[in-house]
Amino acid sequence: MWAADTLTSKGRTHLIWKRIKENKFLYLLFALPFLYYIVFKYGAMAWLLLAFKDFSARKGLWGSEWVGFEHFVNFFSTPDFFRLLRNTVLLSLYNLIFSFPVPVFLALMINEVQQKPFKKAVQSITYLPHFFSTVIICGMLVNFLTSDGLINQIIVTFGGQPVNFLTDPRWFRTIYIASGIWQSAGWGSIMYLAALTGVDPQLYESAVIDGATKVQQTWYISLPSITPIISIQLLLSIGSMLTVGYEKIILLYNGSTYETADIISTYVYRRGLLGADYGYGTAVSLFQSVISLVLIVVSNKIAAKVGETSLW
Repeated sequence: MWAADTLTSKGRTHLIWKRIKENKFLYLLFALPFLYYIVFKYGAMAWLLLAFKDFSARKGLWGSEWVGFEHFVNFFSTPDFFRLLRNTVLLSLYNLIFSFPVPVFLALMINEVQQKPFKKAVQSITYLPHFFSTVIICGMLVNFLTSDGLINQIIVTFGGQPVNFLTDPRWFRTIYIASGIWQSAGWGSIMYLAALTGVDPQLYESAVIDGATKVQQTWYISLPSITPIISIQLLLSIGSMLTVGYEKIILLYNGSTYETADIISTYVYRRGLLGADYGYGTAVSLFQSVISLVLIVVSNKIAAKVGETSLW
């Protein structure tokens, strides 16, 4: 019995290695992203200990003094805490309200286009901004929105007064959300379009026979067919509400717009990296991650109770 078990184990090992050799190039392709996540995602989690230590480069991670929750207490008691939390939540909430529905509506509209050349042209034009880097997008915004930029030239042409878009804190959120919609709406519509292609055409034919209008077909056929994907994307968006894309904010904000532009991520960048206060920066970033985890867990439970779609 023992020998049979040994032979079975050896046979399984031999079969595994045989499959690896047969698909070695596929495993090689898989190895690079696998190593990336191991080293930069899971391996880096050990450095979360910095949030509870007074880090010293000379003493290292394990030799630095343990300070417990001191960094968290300092962050919660700083005068900037409520401003940072307010700006982060508002930017995320506005982005969820205004940006999230746009790819859905765009996909539904593109799906109704019958002329294939025009449909492909619209898709290409709307996808294109996604491939621009954040630096290019911000450079375009700066050129368009400066006091002598294109937008102000149009305003002056029609008899208006130039507007200081980039230095007026009241305009920052509008600029951030609007540019984000322009950049991501086309790319975000791809998955919805893919789901719409799987809808049975006979459903639309039956709806036409019953006298349904295009709006009714969209509401009762097209939209329900992509509702599961919408639910999953909404859950993921809620989970990443506090992780606002700080790269664009860093490139666009300045001292005069801190009132509405400064968020937790940019604060971590200034305090943790530029200020070399690594323990404090890690603590603030950990707080942000924990709140995001709580949001996605709670929203997933609500989605599971309300509907049939959830992440787990």
